[in-house]
Amino acid sequence: MQVWTDVILITVVLTNLALTGLSSLGTCIRVMALQGVLLGLITIGVQREQLSLHVLVLVAGTVAIKGFVFPRLLKRAIREAAIRQEVEPFVGFASSLLIGSLALPFAIWLTGRLPHLDAGVSPLLVPTAFHAILIGLLLIVSRRKAVTQVLGYLALENGIFVFGVGLARQATFLVEMGILLDVFVAVFVMGIAIFHISREFDHIDTDQLSQLKE
Repeated sequence: MQVWTDVILITVVLTNLALTGLSSLGTCIRVMALQGVLLGLITIGVQREQLSLHVLVLVAGTVAIKGFVFPRLLKRAIREAAIRQEVEPFVGFASSLLIGSLALPFAIWLTGRLPHLDAGVSPLLVPTAFHAILIGLLLIVSRRKAVTQVLGYLALENGIFVFGVGLARQATFLVEMGILLDVFVAVFVMGIAIFHISREFDHIDTDQLSQLKE
């Protein structure tokens, strides 16, 4: 079972890298939806010896919210804003992909500085979590479109989710459901903000907001 968990974690890393190299917002949203489904599978893999009703509820909530609700809200946002691609990011796509690739060995090094995990936890879990957090931060600071920055925020939260599932095994339900609810509210508010920014200013380039005059 751990082999399948490792395969899923590697796939999460690949989806993180895909987010750094894609310009199509629709494709990025679909990649993020896939990542949401994978997080549910990771939870099952990590909690396989302690599967219970509350763990299954967490998995169902994770897949439903991260795999379907969030992508639906973001697709509606880009449809209302009439945008399809991230254009002229602060850091180019090739450079972002390179930075994202270098973030992986850094995440592995950072994991090595931490105390050893329980024997039942995959050694790839914490590096994957750190990598997702770093990719999220990269997307937030290197992209112009508000939608892409929201995707970065979700990638960052996904990293926190993976970290929490692996290290807070006894209180997973309370910890992660709290995170899910917080992020749900955040994405909902961000979607409303994106819509109103687009309606008032005909674009959602966040760097243009600094040019507003009182």
